[in-house]
Amino acid sequence: MLSIINSATTLGIDGVIIKVEADITIGLQNFSIVGLPEVSVKESKTRVQSAVKNSGYDIPPKRITINLAPADLKKDGTKFDLPIAIAILYALGNIKEDRLQESVIIGELSLTGELRPVKGVLPIAVETRDTKFKYIILPTGNAAEAAVVDGITIIPVKSLSEAINWLNGEIEIEYNKENNSTISGGEVDYGEDFKDVKGQEHAKRALEIAAAGGHNIIMVGPPGSGKTMLARRIRTILPPMNFEESLETTKIYSVLGLLRSGTSLISNRPFRSPHHTISDVGLIGGGSIPRPGEVSISHNGILFLDELPEFSKSVLEVLRQPMEDREVTISRALLSITYPANFMLVAAMNPCPCGYLGDPNHKCLCTYPTIQRYRTRISGPLLDRIDIHIDVPPVNYTELSSQREGEPSSQIRERVIKARKIQEERFSKHRGIYCNSQMNTRMIRRFCQLNTDAESLLRNAMEKLHMSARAHDRIIKLARTIADLEDIEEIEARHIAEAIQYRSLDRNQFN
Repeated sequence: MLSIINSATTLGIDGVIIKVEADITIGLQNFSIVGLPEVSVKESKTRVQSAVKNSGYDIPPKRITINLAPADLKKDGTKFDLPIAIAILYALGNIKEDRLQESVIIGELSLTGELRPVKGVLPIAVETRDTKFKYIILPTGNAAEAAVVDGITIIPVKSLSEAINWLNGEIEIEYNKENNSTISGGEVDYGEDFKDVKGQEHAKRALEIAAAGGHNIIMVGPPGSGKTMLARRIRTILPPMNFEESLETTKIYSVLGLLRSGTSLISNRPFRSPHHTISDVGLIGGGSIPRPGEVSISHNGILFLDELPEFSKSVLEVLRQPMEDREVTISRALLSITYPANFMLVAAMNPCPCGYLGDPNHKCLCTYPTIQRYRTRISGPLLDRIDIHIDVPPVNYTELSSQREGEPSSQIRERVIKARKIQEERFSKHRGIYCNSQMNTRMIRRFCQLNTDAESLLRNAMEKLHMSARAHDRIIKLARTIADLEDIEEIEARHIAEAIQYRSLDRNQFN
C-alpha cells in the first residue's frame, strides 16, 4: 500500500513543497523515516503512533516507510507530524482522495491527537498559493498567520480526527480571512514619542535626517545623556510599513517562531538591541540549518548597538557585508541561504572608557593612549558605512526641569514621509533603491547637483579636514536628504555645511 500527499517546509524565508510518501508492506514490524530528517522529525513516529491510536484508528504491525522528498533537503521541526499520520491512514484506506491531492498539510500532533501550532506557516502559505494548491490544512493557532495570503482556502483544524473528517467530506470548515488592507499601513502606537525627550534638539535633527534618508547613525556621548532614549524613538518617525514590507518581515518572524499567537502580520517596525556579548552567528545567523540572525530580524526596522566598542571585533566586522548589500548570505556544506537584512543601524558609544571625556560636570580619568585604543575598536571600514556621527552632550538642569513638551513624533514623521516620497519618485526607475543612503557613485553624480557656493564649501572642507573619498560621498548624500526635507532640488551651501557637522568621527580624527 502506497500513498503520496503534499506537505511543506521552509528554506530560508521561502516555502518548499515536500512530498510525503508512505509505503506499508508485509514484513518485520518497523517504522522508519527517510529523506534527511533531523531528530525532531525522526521523533515524530512516536507522536504519530500515539495520536493515531488515541484518535480511534489502528496501525497494523507491518513495515512502514515514510519518505520526505526531495531527499537531499534537510527536514527539521514538527510540522510533518500531521501529514505523516494522514499519509499512513490514506494508505490504509481510511481517507478519501477527493480533497487530499488539492491540499498542503502541516501540523504538530500531541499524543492525544490534538494539533499544536508550528513555525514558518506564512512562507508555506505563500508557496501553497504559488504552486496552485487549493487548500492548506493547519493547526487552528496558525490560521491568522496564513490568512494574509490571498488565493488559498484556510482549513484550520484542532485535531487529527477533525482533519480526517474534513478530508472525507463529513464536516465543513470555514474560516473568515482578515481584511489585509487594515493590517498595516496605518498609525502604529509604539508607546514612545520624541516629545518625551528633553533638550537634545541637535541630536533630534540628526535623527530626523537619518530617518528621512535611511542613513546609519552613531551617537557619542557620556552616560545618561539620552542616547538610548533617542534610539528607541527613531522608529516612531519612520514611515509606516507597507504591505510588502510587513509580509517580508513577518516571514522572518514566522520562520523563527517569534509571532505572537493570533498575529497575522508584523505592522510595527522591528527594534532589536542585542547585548554586546552576542556572537557573530547570533548577529548574522547560522547553524547547521542556517537561521536568521539579529540583522535579519531587524529587517525593515532598527538595529541598535549600544556601547558599540564593547562588541567583539569579529562581530562588528561581519556587519560590513549586510550593511552594504542589505542582505546576508550564509553558506554551509549542503546549502547556501540568503536572508534579507535591510536595517537602519543606530549605534551609541561613550567618548572614552570612563565615559566623561568632554563632560563639564565630571572629570575624565582616561589617558590619551587609552582613549585611542578604545576608539580604534571600531574599524575604519565599518565607520565609513555610518553616514552620521553625532555628539550627544549631557542635558542641563534647566532643560530637564522644563514643563514644555518637545515636538511630537507625528509631526516629525510627516516631514520624513514627505522626503521619502520625493526619493521614491527620484529612484522609481532604479530597482531596489528607495532612499538616498542607497545611492551609488553614478547616482550621486546624477541626482546631487551642487551650486557653486556648495561645491566651493565642500572642496575647502575636504582639503582642510583631510576627509576621505568615502566621507565626500557621505556628505553629499546627507546634503541631498537635508535638501529633500526642504523640498529643494539643488543642493545649497547651507545643506553641505550642516552635513559636514555630522562627520565628527571620520577616521583621520582618531589618529
